[in-house]
Amino acid sequence: QVHLEESGGGLVQPGGSLRLSCAASGSIFSNNAMGWYRQVLGKQRELVAVITSTGGMTKYTESVKGRFTISRDNARKLVDLQMNSLKPEDTATYYCRLFPTVGSSLLPARGPDYWGQGTQVTVSS
Repeated sequence: QVHLEESGGGLVQPGGSLRLSCAASGSIFSNNAMGWYRQVLGKQRELVAVITSTGGMTKYTESVKGRFTISRDNARKLVDLQMNSLKPEDTATYYCRLFPTVGSSLLPARGPDYWGQGTQVTVSS
């Protein structure tokens, strides 16, 4: 069983920065890809950034490229999302996800898929 717990959300002014962290328990962390997703009430959950099991490959949604950086520390079972130059449209609940992929790629594979409870990010003046 895997448990994911997000932290680091909060209220920030436009142009500011936040760093989200996701701490994982369980033994399968280093063998799975990780991702950050976000959801606004009434809308579908969307991918923000994902990172392969080894950290060698990342992928971002277009709207956050150049502003957000995903990283992971397999020894500490952490995945972070550094968010800079935040905009009001970044306001959402951010979720951490652990999911199986083929080897060290981002190709989806069968297997357990885990989500955290979410952390709220509000960008407002």
